[in-house]
Order: sequence, then structure tokens, then C-alpha cells
Amino acid sequence: MYMVTGVETALAALPLVLAGALLVGFLWPATRAMPIAWVTALAVGYVAWNMPTNWLAASSISGVMTAIEILWIVFGALLLLYTLMEAGAFDRINKGFAAVSDDRRVQIVLIGFFLATFIEGAAGFGTPAAVVAPLMLGLGFPALAAVVAAIIGHIIAVTYGAVGTPIVVGIRDPLSTAGFGEAIQAGGFTVTEYSNQVAAWAATYHALVGFVMPLFAVGMVVYFFGGEDRSLTPALEVAPLCLFSGIAFAIPYWVSAWYITAEFPSLIGSMVGGAITVSALRAGYLLPDSEWDFPPREEWPDHWVGTIEPGQSGGRADAATDGGTVTSDMSLGKAWSPYVILVVLLVITRAVGPISSFINRPSFVISWSEILGTSISNGIGWMNVPGFWLIVSAVLAIPIFGMSGDEVSAAWKETARKIVSPFIALIFVIAMVQVMLNSGAHPGAPEAGSMIVVLATLTADILGPVYPFFAALIGALGAAMAGSNTVSNITFSGFQFEAAQQLGLPTQIIVGAQAVGGAIGNLVAVHNVVAAVATVGLVGQEGRVMRFNLVPLLYYALGVGTLAMLFSYVVFPTVF
Repeated sequence: MYMVTGVETALAALPLVLAGALLVGFLWPATRAMPIAWVTALAVGYVAWNMPTNWLAASSISGVMTAIEILWIVFGALLLLYTLMEAGAFDRINKGFAAVSDDRRVQIVLIGFFLATFIEGAAGFGTPAAVVAPLMLGLGFPALAAVVAAIIGHIIAVTYGAVGTPIVVGIRDPLSTAGFGEAIQAGGFTVTEYSNQVAAWAATYHALVGFVMPLFAVGMVVYFFGGEDRSLTPALEVAPLCLFSGIAFAIPYWVSAWYITAEFPSLIGSMVGGAITVSALRAGYLLPDSEWDFPPREEWPDHWVGTIEPGQSGGRADAATDGGTVTSDMSLGKAWSPYVILVVLLVITRAVGPISSFINRPSFVISWSEILGTSISNGIGWMNVPGFWLIVSAVLAIPIFGMSGDEVSAAWKETARKIVSPFIALIFVIAMVQVMLNSGAHPGAPEAGSMIVVLATLTADILGPVYPFFAALIGALGAAMAGSNTVSNITFSGFQFEAAQQLGLPTQIIVGAQAVGGAIGNLVAVHNVVAAVATVGLVGQEGRVMRFNLVPLLYYALGVGTLAMLFSYVVFPTVF
């Protein structure tokens, strides 16, 4: 067996180490850091891995195509969200949740958990905290408490954010290339079937560990924002509601992941679980005996509040209510209808064979085979990916809400503005990863294998039998650096697969832990935290938010690590 040298390992790690240093150490934005990391990967590939220039270019082009597919989804998700916000429908949805109870703990469960997980399932990419935190601020929450609750509340949904993008693009596409596809087929799966299995195992981790997140979010807020006499007693008073809510979310979420597709768990979990919980509360069940609220405003420390006072959301929902469509007479059913249409369209296009076959016809796929004379191929199924149906739902929302031309224009302009930074960052990060993945696939490649294989070999050798315990933390590190579960999966799914194979571990269990780790890393991802605090006027408090979020991160990492060890060695050791 070939022994990897220290020089090979150091060079293989250089693009990732440099990206981490620039993103975390120097706090550079991904739009600046990732182009440098990509250039570094090109240099390492050319000098140390003997990659011909056409392979370097082809790998980068393949990465750009994958990035465009992701951005097609992100654009559609943001367009639908901002369309609802301009129409005032989103404000109506929020008021529907807030009207159930004035108790802050109940509002955390309904808005900080259910609404946040729904937005994550529908839009992803840091949207939930940036949208939900201002809504909670508008209800009277301290800005810092609103950010903490919103970030913690949506974590269980991140693995399936933006209609399953971290799985569909972050797991499936990287494992379709550079030799992974052959290994998966040898195990009896297509790559699509395998990625769906990974999604199902990730949901199993999440369901077993994450169902307590409503209680976790409530506990963090009441303990740290309940006044000088810190106590968890107010959280324990609503523990039945929190646990009921977590289970009501987790069951349809888990069932969806195992028996439908990887695109729906977060959407279905939040919609079904939220409906069940709201119905129970309206029927008088699970409501706390007394209302809990924050201390009087004059007692709040300065760092709780930024430049926007509680009761002023400063968000687009206010603009929609004040200057757009009147929301007071809008029914909740009408407000939710575009998302219901989206789910129906996605189910039909995936479950009805003739329709699924039609939209996957070659004429609806932009493909490039054997790019620049290499064996690298890629394609963009522009009608099959959720982005197309998100845009269709957004267009259908226009007549549903009777939107004006100015409102439609504002939604499209805001979407275009928001897509610029992800566009730049994703193109370069995915191009970098494709260079690293394909560095061992060209003729004359070193015996050591690709850069990813080299790193996986070293990590597997160092950690050995305890590797499953750390698999989720590797994913969390990737997300913390890049601010994205999808990017973490693209970067490390092949790494985790290779390490599992070398150690003889069940790959689905390990890659599933990676998918969960990529979600929990968002708790401390600098980019997500910066975006969230900016929406509530708390710029400068990013470090404080990240310190708060280390608590649930530690809980989740320990829980998933323990389950991964049990699954790998005791319960499911024969899983591929």
C-alpha cells in the first residue's frame, strides 16, 4: 500500500488551510478568500499532482456548472420568499403564529423553531436567521435573544435547506465523480439512491438528537435573558410543549427523508409539525399556566439591543405592510398557498413517472461531456432542479395576491442583489473542490491519489477506530469556515466516503454524519452570524452570539458522535 508523505499531505491541505485562515483568522469574506484558495488548488494540482492544464480548466468549468445549478435553486428560493414579503403574505404568516400566545416561550417555539425551519427548508443559505430575527425583534424580543433563538431554532432543518440542496448538490454531485460513483455502484446503488440513503441516515441523527432543539432554544433565552436571577425553571414549565413540538416536527421529517425524497424533510416537518402544534395550542392544550416575558426594557444591558429598538423589526415585512398589499384581510391559507403549490409541483414532478421523465429529457438538460478532452462531464437539469419550480411558484403568487408591478419589481431586484455574493463565493469554492477531487483522475496521476484521498488517508490513520465520533465535527468545521452546509458537503463528502472505506466503516453512516455536521457548523459560521446580527442592528456582537451558540454545538456534536459510533460498530455495521 502506498504511504502518503508529509509533503503530499501538506500540499493537499494547503487550499483548505488557506481558505480557513482567510475566512476565520482574518475574517475575509468568502468572495475574497475563495478565489485565492482556488488559485492555490490550481497551483498545487499543476506542480505537485501533475495535472495538465486542460484538466485544471475542465475541473474548474465543471465546478462553475455545479455552482450555477445551486444558484438556480437559491435564486428561485429567494424570489419566492421576497415575493411573499412584498405581497405582505409573509407578515400575515408571522402574525398568525404570534397571535397564538403572548408568552415569549411559546413564540420561540412557533416562530424561532417552526417558522425558521420552514424558511430553511424553502430558502436556506442563511435566510432563516436573517428573516426570523427581525420578526422576533418586532414582537419585542431583545435583539441578541432574537438572533440566538433564530439560529438555534433552524439548525435541525439545515441539512435539507433550499429544498434539499445540501444533499442533492452537496452529496450527490461530488460522489458522482472521480471514482466514487464506481464504488457506490459496486455497493448496489446508483449515486442518486445512495445520496437519498445518506439523507435518510442524516434525518435519523437529527431526529434522535435534534427533537429537543425547541427546548434548547427556549432554555437559552430564558436562562441568559431572564434577568439577574438566572434560572431554567421557566423553560421546564414549557418542556411538554417544547418536546411535543420537537416530536411533531421530527416524525414527519424522518418519514419524509426515508420514504419520499431528500428535498422535503424540512418543509414537511415544519408544515405538518407546526399545524399539529398550533392546533393543540388553539384547543387549549400545552399552554403554560402563566405568561413569561423579559425583564422591563430599562433593565436590559446595552449589549442586548443594537441600533433598532424592540417593536421595530426594520425588515421588509414592515415595508410590505405599510406600502404594499394590505395584509389584515388576507387569510392564512392564502398566505401559505404559494408554498403549498411548490410542494405539490415538486411531488408531482418527482413522483409521477411520465412527468419526471419528460423534464429530464436531454433537451431540458444543459450538458457538457468530456470537457476539453478529459473524462470530466457535467450537466445542469434546469427544469428538474427545484429552482425552476420555485420560480414558477413565485410567478403564480403574483395573481394570487394581486401584486402591483412595483411590488414584483422590488422582489426581483432584491433577489438579484442577494444572489451576487453567493454567486462569486460558490463558483470559486466548488471549482477549488473539483480540482482537488479530479487531481487523482487524470492520466499520470500520482500513486497517492487525489488531494482528497490523501487527506482522508491521513485523517483515517490518525483517528482510526474513533473516526465516526469526529465525522460530524469535520462537517461542522467545513460549514463554520464557508458558512454553508452545501459547501461543506461538496468539500468533505468525498473525503468522508474515502475515509470510511479505508477504515471499513459503513459509508452511509459516516457521510450522513457529515451532512449533519455541515448543519450544526452553521451555529458558529461567521458569515451567517454576521448576516443575522446586521438585520437587528447588532453589528459588532458576532463573537457574543458565537459564544452562546457553542453550547448547542457541543451538545449536537457529542450526541451525533456517540450515535455514529453506535451505528457504525453495534447497530448497523453491515450498512454499505
